Amino acid sequence: MRKVVPVLVAVGLIILIAVGFVGFQVLDRYMPTKERADLAEVYDVSGDETAILYNYERQEQTGIYENGQTYLPVSWVNDHINERFYWDSTEDLLVYALPDQIVYADAETKGSNGAPLLLVKDEEVYLTLGLIANYTDVQIQTFDSGDGRRVLINDWGTRNIARVKKAGSLRVKGGVKSKILTDLAKDDTVTVLDTMEKWSKVASSDGNIGYVENKRLAAAESQKFSGNFTAPVYKNTSMSGKIVLGWHQVTSQDGNNTFDSIVAKTKGMNVISPTWFSLTDNNGNYRSLASKDYVAKAHAKGLQVWALIDNFSADVQTETLLASTSTRRKLIDSLIADAEKYDLDGLNLDFESLKTEAGVHYIEFIRELSIPCRQKGIVLSVDNYVPARYNSFYNLKEQGIVADYVIMMGYDEHFAGGEPGSVSSISYVKNGISGMLEDVPKEKLINAVPFYTRLWIEAGDGSITSKAMGIADAKKWVDNNQVELTWQADTAQYYGEKQTNDGAWFLWMEEERSLKEKMNVVRQNDLAGVACWKLGFEDSAAWDSIQWN
Repeated sequence: MRKVVPVLVAVGLIILIAVGFVGFQVLDRYMPTKERADLAEVYDVSGDETAILYNYERQEQTGIYENGQTYLPVSWVNDHINERFYWDSTEDLLVYALPDQIVYADAETKGSNGAPLLLVKDEEVYLTLGLIANYTDVQIQTFDSGDGRRVLINDWGTRNIARVKKAGSLRVKGGVKSKILTDLAKDDTVTVLDTMEKWSKVASSDGNIGYVENKRLAAAESQKFSGNFTAPVYKNTSMSGKIVLGWHQVTSQDGNNTFDSIVAKTKGMNVISPTWFSLTDNNGNYRSLASKDYVAKAHAKGLQVWALIDNFSADVQTETLLASTSTRRKLIDSLIADAEKYDLDGLNLDFESLKTEAGVHYIEFIRELSIPCRQKGIVLSVDNYVPARYNSFYNLKEQGIVADYVIMMGYDEHFAGGEPGSVSSISYVKNGISGMLEDVPKEKLINAVPFYTRLWIEAGDGSITSKAMGIADAKKWVDNNQVELTWQADTAQYYGEKQTNDGAWFLWMEEERSLKEKMNVVRQNDLAGVACWKLGFEDSAAWDSIQWN
């Protein structure tokens, strides 16, 4: 019996040890860890780097903490919250165009606290948060003490807010073994970003984003957040009624003498746009064919004159010309001086075939030009292609804000050098207008229609060429060649073809019926007006279709 007791004691000890070991394993598995997270590691920053969290999402780019304040890269600011901060890398100058003035800053410009408003580091420009906040309608919160510096930037709007009903920990991930980001006290509030079965992803009031157990939160309530930012007001110079604009192609001073004969054919036109100004180099110079007599005759007939400026010269690289602030300023000053000298009512920008890299400079040019135009009552209109992915850098949304009118050139659907087809089918026009209206208010949108078509020639070897023909000349060609025309519902145009010994000839006619179909689309969308390229190509019947009544 005495020998049995030690054995029983040993067995009991083994059982106790085993139970204790199992208990320890269970406790170790389910007991919450108290280990704190390294915030610098969590937000992937070191030294003076500052993490950017936009709408609670960690961004790839980082800011800089220097001079006792946070700076953000202008490239990130442009891409996400404010595209109007324009950095001129050729002159090392920050430019911000407001509706009535332009604000400039460089590396020497100081803020009210004596610190620089911007920093230039490693080919990147950084703007102070104070400068950004002055011009941007977002909520900005900075957490720049200690490790893990970060700035939270959020768009205003509705968020789900929950009260912490039981104190706990905000963890890096869902699970009690995840490290602690910060402590949550009872009655703290958090922004609920995502809710799962047992955990919720939230943002705490001290700028951390992590996970908390659902049992520690009261039911979330929707709350609307807004700031006190006053957005700039872009007042526009507009005509009182609907616009009927005709472009008058003038290639020499003698071309101005055709004004009387050109205008005599028109009906209901109230704006004429002569092609007077053509850029000649990358220094802001341009050729001018402007005429005071022309303007006086136009005004006597009740016509406004919107002089056109183009970038068609092979000596002009628009991406170079407009990238310089001093060159833009020179060009703008010259245009405004000529507008006043010749008593112009408006300016019409026709900048075509821009390279993608020219887009940001072109939009800045429009912003800056709009300021003196707005101040002096000069109408600013901008010509655009039918919207497509490849020309999205023309930035229709910004044009629709700062310009007075945005004109869609609803033609060249099929162009010289391309496949045969309609210059301007009805679906092309409808889809183009629909796309434009996504960014441009209808009261600013003008649809341009063609007074021309293309005659396509397919030679016996299969090669294809074309030539542009005005409406009047196209009708003569049809008559002279006895071509039978058939109405196509899908293009809303008459189609004709002719087989010859030299090959096949194809024509999609533009005339009064097709123009009327396009005008119906303009009316249905209640657009600001219609424009016509070009005067002299049409016959009198075309004008019967270009009427608002």
